[in-house]
Amino acid sequence: MGADDFSLTSGRGYEAFGRVMAALASEAEFIESCRDLTWWRGADHSWHIEWRDGPYASEVAALLAEQVRAPAYEDELGAPAGPGDSRSAVLDVMGVRFELRAIDPLGRERVRDKPGFWRLAEALDTTRATNAPRPWETLLGG
Repeated sequence: MGADDFSLTSGRGYEAFGRVMAALASEAEFIESCRDLTWWRGADHSWHIEWRDGPYASEVAALLAEQVRAPAYEDELGAPAGPGDSRSAVLDVMGVRFELRAIDPLGRERVRDKPGFWRLAEALDTTRATNAPRPWETLLGG
């Protein structure tokens, strides 16, 4: 890889960023459980992604390493670039460094078990009987 592969105008960095964001967007549980999701480009051409609440940074790194793949191949394009913990993790996607930072993370298990946490999947689950009307039924006047 030449120096142009990592310039600010490089398509490679933006392609890697697009793959990461598409993988995150496909995970409704991640999107629903995070607050203040933000990202920015680092001075070293890396990407920084930060969120409040939600899963641990190491959980997101593992999820991204599994989800980010080349569309025509089954090759993995992402891999952890070092040990991660609950608050921070580093991921390499297509040779582009992603620094993940979770502020006050809850972890995936705790998010799933958190009472009162409104979840779209639960709200739309019509297989469970409830005593109260579901949120979508209330919105539709039912």
